Amino acid sequence: MVEARSRHEFVAVQLRQRIMQRQYAVGEPLPSESMLCAEFEVSRGPVRQALATLKNEGLIQLSQGKPAVVRSHDITQTLDTFTPFSQWARRTGRVAGSRTLEISRRRVSEPAAGALGAAADDFVVEVLRVRLLDGEPTMLERSTFTDRVGSLLFEFDIDSGSITDYLTSRGVRFESMEHVLDAVAAAEVDADHLGIDPGSPLLRERRTSRDQNGDIFEYADDRYRPDLVAFSIVNARTIDPRIPSDDGNGS
Repeated sequence: MVEARSRHEFVAVQLRQRIMQRQYAVGEPLPSESMLCAEFEVSRGPVRQALATLKNEGLIQLSQGKPAVVRSHDITQTLDTFTPFSQWARRTGRVAGSRTLEISRRRVSEPAAGALGAAADDFVVEVLRVRLLDGEPTMLERSTFTDRVGSLLFEFDIDSGSITDYLTSRGVRFESMEHVLDAVAAAEVDADHLGIDPGSPLLRERRTSRDQNGDIFEYADDRYRPDLVAFSIVNARTIDPRIPSDDGNGS
């Protein structure tokens, strides 16, 4: 018997491939939920889970009572929930890879010192590696960990899988993260390892990770090729309690 998780993942994979292969135009609706249930021989639960996954990836837009509408042909990385690069690649039907350029223990330098709240003579562990999607250089990852957390990585082959998953298995909790996105020009080292021209635009994500005690243990500077990866941020409307509620006459 196929597990429920496998059913909704299968539906998501099939619909994702169709969208990315441009079988549906942007703005075109997908088949209705009932049609998808009939096609994939599943109940509405797995279909709705699959559609929610595609929505979070930025591929479709959902409206109550209407079929999902294609929003984009390009999968986006979301920041409203944290998904490690390797997990995100698997979820989108691609193969993640990595090529480590350096892992070292050294004195902290700026801007990591400021982000980690470290003293100038504190030791940290730095990792520099290229992240791949289906063998294509996609992102140059610069991570700086506090010595306590980073030292665990010397017991792990960081080209064999996800650093996040490994550290989590060792008891490190990625409780919360802060992200800053901007655009930068590719430096020589970026260009060399990503196979692009120096000065090419890159999408940079600077990230700080906190544990369950609120302590920062990682500062990352990840630089993505914008032709391969985009980011999606999902917002919800919030109501300021200080503002009087609408009496029905306003807009």
